[in-house]
Amino acid sequence: MVEAWNAVELIEDKLVGWTKAFIQMLPNLALAALIVVLGALLARLARSLTHKLLGKAIPSTTLLRLVGNSIYLLVIMMALFAALSVLHLDKTVTSILAGAGIIGLALGFAFQDIAANFISGILMAVQRPVRVGELIETGDHFGTVERIDLRTMELRNQQGIQVIIPNKDVFQNALMNYTRNGIRRIDLQVGISYGEDLERVERITMAAVKAVDGVLADKPVEHYYIEFGDSSINYEIRFWIEAKGQSHYNSVRSLAIKAIKAAYNKEGITIPFPIRTLDFGIKGGEKLDAMLRSAGQAPTKRE
Repeated sequence: MVEAWNAVELIEDKLVGWTKAFIQMLPNLALAALIVVLGALLARLARSLTHKLLGKAIPSTTLLRLVGNSIYLLVIMMALFAALSVLHLDKTVTSILAGAGIIGLALGFAFQDIAANFISGILMAVQRPVRVGELIETGDHFGTVERIDLRTMELRNQQGIQVIIPNKDVFQNALMNYTRNGIRRIDLQVGISYGEDLERVERITMAAVKAVDGVLADKPVEHYYIEFGDSSINYEIRFWIEAKGQSHYNSVRSLAIKAIKAAYNKEGITIPFPIRTLDFGIKGGEKLDAMLRSAGQAPTKRE
């Protein structure tokens, strides 16, 4: 009985001690709770002010949201650490920071690709090499940008298929932006007969292209002869259009081809078919009928 009574007294003393300690900590608990509440309010206010103050300086909505949320989390963490300090849990704060560092290091190794895509997304949001609505080509993908976030970029290719590309692949590979400059050049290669007057062909071709709807009049139309082909003299004509999209590019190019063909038909200019010469001699230079006569197989005339 004595031992049981001593055990009850020990439990009562322990509970009384805890109660006294809790009562003594009540002001600290109230202050810690107040710090957490004020910290949450201050974090929301800081995020709102960040959006207002940096809205014009940071044109990317994604990056602006990231900065605002980062400031929000920073203020919340500071409030939590201050509350723990008020509760005399400084060692707990140190343990939390050490654990967060170890966990962060482990997660960094485990999710290297995700981290690389995330960092690439941040850099792209700052540099802005691509914007929504622009026509781009990167890697094996060609299409219009529909969405950009901090991890991926979404394209809509020319077949209407959605393509989602990791930001790391876009940031590390060559990127061609067909929209950013506002204009785009079309290069057409055509071959004409060796018997044509080259100066005349150049005048007619340039006049035909300049009259095409969509060709920019303030940009020069360039015409260059580039090579002697197997059956034609080949040239390249270059002209500029507005960068309104791939459909506009295809449309103006098609109109230019039609205009050149119509002008050549009207002026009697020939675009030759490929010509192949068949040589039947062992040493070359002999025609088929000569080879047949020498072999005694020449065709006989009908009486």
